[in-house]
Amino acid sequence: MTPNSRVSWRAALILLATLSSSALAHTEVTSVTPASRSVVAAPRTVTLTFSEPVELRFSTFRVMAVPAGKTPSVAAALALDAKADPARLASLPLTGGASLAARVSLPLKPGLKAGPYVIAWKILSEDGHPVTGYSTFRLK
Repeated sequence: MTPNSRVSWRAALILLATLSSSALAHTEVTSVTPASRSVVAAPRTVTLTFSEPVELRFSTFRVMAVPAGKTPSVAAALALDAKADPARLASLPLTGGASLAARVSLPLKPGLKAGPYVIAWKILSEDGHPVTGYSTFRLK
């Protein structure tokens, strides 16, 4: 093997590794409004932006007040499981006919009380893997 062929093999392996890792990358939430751990006056919506469009029919988005004595991660799990109890949620159902979106705005109920809230999501990544996460904010 000549020195030049070693360099080309290394370059090919690096290129292959880069392409493979980007092809396997999961969809991510790239920004959330209100920002994580921010203290805000009552917003009308919560907005999530993704690294790529997500299939909305296979995704779940919820906003809920963090119950007393619960951690944000526990509250996020409760919010995602609250399908049968919309009274517990601070968010309203998504409206509109879009099936694919790179940004989602969740309307919030009016008159929310001051305190901590969790924004929870579960999306289906383009590669078929579910991606779950949460962010928190506090209402003044």
